[in-house]
Amino acid sequence: MTQSPAFTDGLAYVLLVGTSPNFNQQIGADLAEVGYQIVAVESPDKGLQRLEQTPPSMTIVDYSALGQKGIDFCRDLRSGNKTFPILFLVAQDRVEERVVCLEAGADDYLLQPYQRDKFTQIVNVYLQPQPEQREQLLFGDLVLDLSSRQVWRSPSGVENDNPQIIDLTVKEFELLKYLMSYPQQVLTREQILKNVWGEDFQGESNVIEVYIRYLRLKIETKGRKRLIQTVRGVGYVLKDS
Repeated sequence: MTQSPAFTDGLAYVLLVGTSPNFNQQIGADLAEVGYQIVAVESPDKGLQRLEQTPPSMTIVDYSALGQKGIDFCRDLRSGNKTFPILFLVAQDRVEERVVCLEAGADDYLLQPYQRDKFTQIVNVYLQPQPEQREQLLFGDLVLDLSSRQVWRSPSGVENDNPQIIDLTVKEFELLKYLMSYPQQVLTREQILKNVWGEDFQGESNVIEVYIRYLRLKIETKGRKRLIQTVRGVGYVLKDS
């Protein structure tokens, strides 16, 4: 579930945390061309102060500069139900950094030095408004609404029995949407990576297992029936257990 875009001076803004002055100037120019402005802060503490005043449309965290502080900052946002996209800046040759950032709750990462076109494409995917849709994906008592980007499920596992909204990050929502688009069909790990993370995904493939675990913790707890089934050596399938 995503929040409404935040604005300063009439423009959606992106919060940069821990980035260098040179990078702030570079990324500010790139984002301005696609309709966004930046607010840069040097520390997670100041980032928390800023986003409490005016929630950003997206937050970009420099893992290379902040390290564990950046991870803790991301976890604080997710534990506080902040659902705007979080993008991490990571080194090109440090695969383990990407996994750590994603496990902390980041939606995506940007390899440094980044390519401008790729960067603006990522930002637009997360921030550009989508055409109005009212379609829903349904599987048993699990409902995913494409218009509101909300997901809900009955706490008892019985359809229409006091359904409760489940907060998902952007990437969790996209993964669940893909699974619900092909119910009862085994989806290979390669298919999931391509359709949820993109053809040029360069991270470790265990990112799928990480996000499947996140989804299960959110949609299959409190006595609810397991829906996401593991097909060993192949991938995953959404079906009634």
